[in-house]
Amino acid sequence: MPIWFAYTMIVLLVITSILLTLLILLHRGKGGGLSSMFGGGVSSSLAGSSVAEKNLDRYTVLVGIVWFACIVGIGLWLRLQLGSGA
Repeated sequence: MPIWFAYTMIVLLVITSILLTLLILLHRGKGGGLSSMFGGGVSSSLAGSSVAEKNLDRYTVLVGIVWFACIVGIGLWLRLQLGSGA
């Protein structure tokens, strides 16, 4: 595989890592843990979740899948590069 593939995967991995971190930090706590210490337990008594939260969940899963695919792609690229060089 060409070297541009590795560079593309690394750039995509960095972007998705930053996005995944931000998306996870945007999630509201579901009770317990550190989120309830800072007042998260008061707002968690609302029933159901809004459309924005459902979309946030979908975006988080989508970015997580792309992140995972980048890691697998880099691993396969490294295996092919190291296998052909030995």
